[in-house]
Amino acid sequence: MYILNHSIDFPIVSDANEDGLLALGGDLSIPRLLNAYHNGIFPWYDEDQPILWFSPDPRMVLFPGDLKISKSMRQLFRKNRFEITFNKDFKQVIDNCASISRSDQFGTWITSDMQEAYIQLHKMGYAISVEVWENEVIVGGLYGIWLENKKMFCGESMFSKVSNASKYGFIKLVENLKEKGVKLIDCQVYTDHLASLGAKEISRDTFMEFLK
Repeated sequence: MYILNHSIDFPIVSDANEDGLLALGGDLSIPRLLNAYHNGIFPWYDEDQPILWFSPDPRMVLFPGDLKISKSMRQLFRKNRFEITFNKDFKQVIDNCASISRSDQFGTWITSDMQEAYIQLHKMGYAISVEVWENEVIVGGLYGIWLENKKMFCGESMFSKVSNASKYGFIKLVENLKEKGVKLIDCQVYTDHLASLGAKEISRDTFMEFLK
């Protein structure tokens, strides 16, 4: 297991264990975080753990052209069910992602330090948010890291207070990124929710080729 120090460099991702855990320690400084994302690595840990850095194999991704929109979702779009904004209230999105109750999760991995770091990334233009509104109240959203030079978006977390709100926002984001020429959306690890939207697993080696 690699223990990070003051250097922002990481070991090669092939050194990760079978769960994708590559290293621990270090900090959430902006240079380290940006170096991590540009090398296929992301932080993911609980409040009572040191900072853990992952690069899983396989990697869950969505190619924009593979996006699946169900008939029921198409009906919602025809009705303009929700209002969508981009980067209107990043802080409220990350706050909700951290505090929303999840059936498969106790507590949150989006610690106060994590929130502060990603808010700084947002101010610098690296982290973006999608807000989903109903009657001027935010009911869903998501955020992630925008690697413009790589034409890649790295999804971090999403939340929903109303049925289909986060899915609605995600679809709008994918359509927006597709117009910008994005090649790949990093979804990190498998979930049924993401698979239903067209995401699939690819090898870490293949994922790293896209980063190059």
